[in-house]
Amino acid sequence: MGKREDRDKIIGGALEGVDAMLLAERARASKGRHLHIASDDIRLKTLNECLAFFAPDVSVLTFPAWDCLPYDRVSPHADVVARRMDTLLRLAAVGRDAEVGFTVVLTTVSAILQRVPPISSFRGVVREIKAGSNLQLEGLASELTLSGYQRAGQVMEPGEFAIRGGLFDLFPPGYDDPVRIDLFGDQVESLRVFDPFSQRTTGTIKSLRLKPMSELSLSRDAIERFRTGYRELFGSISGQDPLYEAISEGRKYPGMEHWLPLFHPGLDTLVAYVPEATVTFDHQLDESVKARLELISDYYENRRLADPVSGGSKLGLGEGGAVYHPIPPDRLFLNETDWGRLVNSLSVERLIPYEAVDLGQSSQDFGGRPGKDFSDIRAQPNLNVIDAFRDYASEHRQQGRKVVLAAQSVGSRKRLLGILQDQGLVSAKTVDSFKSVRAEHATTVSLIVLGLGRGFLTEDLALITEQDLLGERQSRRVRRRQAEAFLADASQLGDGDLVVHLDHGIGRYDGLETLDVGGAPHDCLKVLYQGEDRLYVPVENIEVLSRYGSDEGG
Repeated sequence: MGKREDRDKIIGGALEGVDAMLLAERARASKGRHLHIASDDIRLKTLNECLAFFAPDVSVLTFPAWDCLPYDRVSPHADVVARRMDTLLRLAAVGRDAEVGFTVVLTTVSAILQRVPPISSFRGVVREIKAGSNLQLEGLASELTLSGYQRAGQVMEPGEFAIRGGLFDLFPPGYDDPVRIDLFGDQVESLRVFDPFSQRTTGTIKSLRLKPMSELSLSRDAIERFRTGYRELFGSISGQDPLYEAISEGRKYPGMEHWLPLFHPGLDTLVAYVPEATVTFDHQLDESVKARLELISDYYENRRLADPVSGGSKLGLGEGGAVYHPIPPDRLFLNETDWGRLVNSLSVERLIPYEAVDLGQSSQDFGGRPGKDFSDIRAQPNLNVIDAFRDYASEHRQQGRKVVLAAQSVGSRKRLLGILQDQGLVSAKTVDSFKSVRAEHATTVSLIVLGLGRGFLTEDLALITEQDLLGERQSRRVRRRQAEAFLADASQLGDGDLVVHLDHGIGRYDGLETLDVGGAPHDCLKVLYQGEDRLYVPVENIEVLSRYGSDEGG
């Protein structure tokens, strides 16, 4: 990977926030075929938010990774699945569907390293429903169940549907709210959008694009393909195997997505959905790829060692009859060689936050520079940080830059506005779009809502963040990074190691244990406390734990 990296183009000055402007520029130049690979979900979220603010003319499709561990016993959350499915189906329709007008696809290292169903599996699967269409309720219910939907008493989340008399409620991928289909007999009378919490309708739509809700199907062919592939990998099925039994009977099973390759004749990569796209990488992406590949390998080895059928020799997660036969990693994930081949097939620009100096002829500088951190002012009790901000804003206005102060939320923006005005900065004003920022008078300090941690300078913009000015910690982001750091080395925890629970404090880690929860096996981390008290933490809630003595543990 190193040799290839030396040949890739380096784009300097692409700090967080500025990089969104760069992506928008690339998207416009590539006529809607640009792919950016972010290091993680936090970066994806920030980029998406920044693109929406700085380049509202640029449509964005996000493709997040599953929000569960490799070789988990739980399925990815319905919201994540819906976003992935909507993106795959929109990309699969490009060139054949005028409705698709995307320009940027944002994804992550974890998502790009995981194989996806081939484009051919999504052809002809989107169904359009409009007033006057004929629907047979039970037939549609069966169709939805096979394509990943779940029947519910009341529709609240993506992937759910409900039948109540002549009403058919469902929440398909690509929609912000669920849709209520009013039927008269078998004919559709109207399509109404409704609020999932109040269940009250909020508007009408002319048509509904009904999309599958899963990357796998429980059709007869898919089930037979799974059964054959499962037996080829793990031999004859003897004893209780709840996964094999459930799929054989056409029933959903928690975590069945982790055997995705067995449901398809072959898998592909997300890159196949955006052929000839221009591609950019986050800073230090190769390090993120290496860490992810190591994590996948660690979790596979843990499963394999606990599964005699897969060559394991010791008991572990398979205790208590909770069978788990892990598929080989290269069936579902790219390995280092696969990743190298993929990168070699692409024309890549690598973004770096610092100035591109002495990086060769293949480098370019986009012009972003770090903004001011007012921590030095805050550290001196005789200095006023608002006075320092006023001077800073005045300096950059004289240099022809618009001055923007970014708050983390609407509430904090209101508080900041009050602070500035109390200190005599009457030119401060709340603004809700980048177009409005540009239209404001040169003396105006525009207050926006944007989730950036640090500010930046460009040729015509000086952006300062709430954190730059007041030094407030973004606890949510810190907590998320702590969880990711803990996941990265959780497989190396030894029995007896001290850990800290967010609510219950310091305890002693006592290994992974499989519990029966709701009729399905569930992997949990066992933590021991004084008096032989035991706490079981589901692996999907691992962010509530940290290593005792770690930098973030506190």
